Amino acid sequence: MDGGATTYQRFPRIKIREMRNDFMKFELRDTDASVANALRRVMISEVPTIAIDLVEIEVNSSVLNDEFIAHRLGLIPLTSERAMAMRFSRDCDACDGDGQCEFCSVEFYLRAKCVQDQTLDVTSKDLITSDHTVTPVDFSDFPSSDGASDNKGIIIVKLRKGQELRLRAIARKGIGKDHAKWSPAATVTFMYEPDIHINEDMMESLTLDQKKEWVESSPTKVFDIDPNSQQVVVVDPEAYTYDDEVIKKAEAMGKPGLVEIYPREDSFIFTVESTGGIKASQLVLNAIEILKQKLDAVRLAEDAVDADDFGDLGAHMRGG
Repeated sequence: MDGGATTYQRFPRIKIREMRNDFMKFELRDTDASVANALRRVMISEVPTIAIDLVEIEVNSSVLNDEFIAHRLGLIPLTSERAMAMRFSRDCDACDGDGQCEFCSVEFYLRAKCVQDQTLDVTSKDLITSDHTVTPVDFSDFPSSDGASDNKGIIIVKLRKGQELRLRAIARKGIGKDHAKWSPAATVTFMYEPDIHINEDMMESLTLDQKKEWVESSPTKVFDIDPNSQQVVVVDPEAYTYDDEVIKKAEAMGKPGLVEIYPREDSFIFTVESTGGIKASQLVLNAIEILKQKLDAVRLAEDAVDADDFGDLGAHMRGG
């Protein structure tokens, strides 16, 4: 407080625009790019999920070698709602390392043999789990934009008559920083919210054809012409890609300053797509919680350093 003025601390705010099981779009306001990027990086690489980490092949007479199949199994997304509560296998003191531990691992079995002339598709739906809460993601729960859904599962291998695959797999908790198979996000992006200002007086000096030419210079549908007033209006500011094409076009037309476009440095638009292991909304909440834990750890470490420095100063003064 200074001279009777009170300073209020502003906290970041989130406003949800669109949300589905596997997709979320939201605004992050009243913060800066460092916080936005920290949130993005935590969502990609530090929110834990469960993925197959160890594969024991018993029989494999398919055309794919053991390592190839193990790699494909690791990349199958598994439902990971309880991943935050699970232990990392490296920190678990309740298991003996064989994978049979309810606190840090989940067992899967696969038994498939082709006995017909028709090719047999072995998919993620053929994996038998020891924990009903951790299963391969059922993509019929995540319909595509056209409303269609895929309930066939992810193909692991195709078997011809007489070929067989038998294996045991262990799924463990991990984070994307250790391996991409543990990343819960298909993609996470953010952009600065654009602040667009049209110089109305200068725009009125253009003919209708010039306005159309200027509007069409934008590679995305940011501007349009109102059919009634014939004025240029902003129809979708978020479609602007910071390509500066409309600014260059205005300069080429001898109208510099026709439009001014600035990124709002305290407002960001996030797009989050989940792999299906956890819902997109839960992915954001988990990332915020992890980011809070990291900030608390930094604050506690700083307090400890300050306490040590104060103690050293006191000892020095007593010694003096």
